[in-house]
Amino acid sequence: MKCIFCQIVSGEMPGDILLQNEHICAFRDIHPAAPKHVLIVPNKHIASTEDISNADRDVAAELILAVKEVAKLEGISKSGYRIISNCGSHGRQEVKHLHIHVLGGAPMKHRLG
Repeated sequence: MKCIFCQIVSGEMPGDILLQNEHICAFRDIHPAAPKHVLIVPNKHIASTEDISNADRDVAAELILAVKEVAKLEGISKSGYRIISNCGSHGRQEVKHLHIHVLGGAPMKHRLG
């Protein structure tokens, strides 16, 4: 069974897609933690950061470059944003498909720890 992100990438499941190319897909998070909350995933199923190989260099570069494009599309490139990628169960990764959260649209509260 395909993971939920693979289903969104392939169009089998609906998603509010903002950006897609041959390597990545960016769509709005269905449980936003900020006024602007977008997920960027590789089109190819890669479980986590630990599973990126040297053959995935183009995909890894596209993920980071897409952050900038998403921020611009969402109107948060000048005000600022936060990017987060969780890895593994201790890193609080819930969906086992590599993804980057782009959050912005409001000032973030600072926390220590």
